[in-house]
This record gives sequence, structure tokens and C-alpha cells, in this order.
Amino acid sequence: MPDLNPYLSFRTDARPALEFYQSVLGGELGISVFGDFPDMVQDPSQQDLVMHGQLNTPDGLVLMASDTPDGMTYEKPQGISVSLSGNTQEVTQQVWDKLSEGATLTMPLDVPPWGGTFGMLVDRFGIAWRLHGDPE
Repeated sequence: MPDLNPYLSFRTDARPALEFYQSVLGGELGISVFGDFPDMVQDPSQQDLVMHGQLNTPDGLVLMASDTPDGMTYEKPQGISVSLSGNTQEVTQQVWDKLSEGATLTMPLDVPPWGGTFGMLVDRFGIAWRLHGDPE
């Protein structure tokens, strides 16, 4: 079966965002930069931008991201969120506490009508998240 993975686009913040997500979710982070591939960007100051980054967590989650160098159209993500569910309420609370540092909380982590815990935020990198902790 094929994989369906979130792939986040940034102007220049892919590396700090991926490093932050690694600090929140754990796992192995691999990063390739534009400078690794000759002629990918014209501006030498953009050689260290992330062409492809991939975080593989111990739980089997895969989160990918890249930067958008000058000369390529970039639009901030909108109308989509990264949903993290299937964890215990305790793990959800731990992830929430870390992700919410510098974030805008759009719906506090609380008990929704369907049980468990649920909350929404936009992290400090502008990425919308929805977290759900399973009922215990």
C-alpha cells in the first residue's frame, strides 16, 4: 500500500521547523540542501536551504518539508492541518505542551463531545495542528 505523508512548505524555515518537530516527536531527521545538487538554485546564499527534509519517528510517522528558494512561487500553507491522533491522552498532552511553545492556540486541549482529548493550534512556524488523544 502506498504512503500518504504530510509535506510542509516553508520559505526559509524548514530546517528549524524540522529540528523543532524532531524535539517534539523524536526520531531520525535527514536533510538534503539545495547546494547538494548543482544548479538547483541560482543564488549562492540559498545553497543551505532545505531541498528535502524527512523526519521518521519511532512510532512510524513520516513528516517531510522543504524550503522554497527565490524564483519559485511560495504561498503560506492554508486550509490544511497536520492531524496527530491515536495516542494516549498523556502522550497527546506531552506533544501539545511542546508544540504549543510560541504557538497560537485555536482550540485549547480539552475533552470534546466524542471523548478523549482534542485541541488545535498553529505552531510558531505557521503550521496548523490538530491533536486527539484517545479515550481511556
